[in-house]
Amino acid sequence: MNVRPDVLAASPQPMAAAAAARVPWGFAELFIISQTVLPAILILPGTQAVRLPIRVSCFLLPLAAFGWWNLNSEINIRQSRAQSWLFAVMFLLAVMLFHPQTPSFMGGLAHLAVYFAVMTPLFWAPAFVKTPEQLARILWILLICSGVNAMVGVLQVYDPQRWLPAEFSRVSMAGLGLGPVSYVGPDGRVIVRPPGLFDTPGSVAGPAAYAALLGLVFAVSAMPAWKRLMSLAFAGAGLAAIYLSQVRICLVITLAMMVVYAVVAARQGRVGRATQFAVLAGALLVGSFMLASTLGGQSVVERIMTLTASDPLTVYQGARGAQLQVTFGQMFTDAPLGAGLGRWGMAGAYFGTAADSNALWAEIQFTGWMIDGGVLMIALYLGALIVTAMAQYRVATAYRFSRLAQCGAVILAADLGTAAMIFSFTPFVAQVGIQYWFLAGALHGVAQRYGIEGA
Repeated sequence: MNVRPDVLAASPQPMAAAAAARVPWGFAELFIISQTVLPAILILPGTQAVRLPIRVSCFLLPLAAFGWWNLNSEINIRQSRAQSWLFAVMFLLAVMLFHPQTPSFMGGLAHLAVYFAVMTPLFWAPAFVKTPEQLARILWILLICSGVNAMVGVLQVYDPQRWLPAEFSRVSMAGLGLGPVSYVGPDGRVIVRPPGLFDTPGSVAGPAAYAALLGLVFAVSAMPAWKRLMSLAFAGAGLAAIYLSQVRICLVITLAMMVVYAVVAARQGRVGRATQFAVLAGALLVGSFMLASTLGGQSVVERIMTLTASDPLTVYQGARGAQLQVTFGQMFTDAPLGAGLGRWGMAGAYFGTAADSNALWAEIQFTGWMIDGGVLMIALYLGALIVTAMAQYRVATAYRFSRLAQCGAVILAADLGTAAMIFSFTPFVAQVGIQYWFLAGALHGVAQRYGIEGA
């Protein structure tokens, strides 16, 4: 996992040579671990009473890092192009805080803080992640965290008495019963969609997608056999957990991430590696499906088969597509410039505005953006995502720096997967959005140290 000396010798930047030294563990590595460990506390009995501070801590940590970076960082790294777009997003949200339909100033401010906390890693991560070797180590840590999460999810179906949380989030379960969050398994057993190391049914699907991608990447990498086998096990658990959670969109996104990685790897000239990755991915998709159908029964098979029951647009329309139509139909007509802050989401749920008569419901990010800032908000955030993807592609095709390019290919695939969730989820007011901007910031910081233009 060392950086090639010949690659470093080709660097046009003196900073790159200095970055060749091995970087010890630091805040970046601990931050990635914290994003799994902190929510995992909530699966312990009796922790729902302190759910708010635990959930908030996941967002306060990146805010604290942003404060430290502003006060102490002496590293001069050119800003990412996406930062300008995010500054514009925050300015628009600050204006919307005073929108006449904002239910309460405190609720709106909390909603704005969530947005800001999610995007802050783009600013401070470059100061903490310095070399391709450290970036690869962070991806390995992310694989372990996501893989363990996925394995717990599989075990929650296999042996729920031992592994399923004693209590779930009151917010997610209130008034729902078990119907929307469960299905019938073998022998008529009721199976709760596995939460993994979270306390919300089905929430294992997100980290499981990363486990599948990263596990396959490391499984075909040049590393010790035991690490490759462990990576393969994590990848298999990730795919099985997605099947068992029955979150179909995560399966589609995972497949898309794998395709992106394989294509970029081939574009880098690593055709053999890309082929090996694709063949192994196909075998694992089938094997994991067989395992999941054994544990979850016919319900898992039927759920996955609905993806091919009709054309993709029709399938999407039957799931989240209706809300997309409402967003660009009725909401576009009624509130093209936004409808106030704090009217949906976590801030609304915790700070009381969700119970207000003016509360709105957003299942996909487009709807949330339309509520929070209208068409302009959608345009600005999409702009940030597009320029980020373009920058990551430039790093992934920077052939002079092979190790960095390999990390860039992985991060490009992973972040495109997160970005695609805007059609089915609200990732950029959730922890998965924090991870997105952290990986984007980390890659940008290393790329700038190596003098890659446009990164």
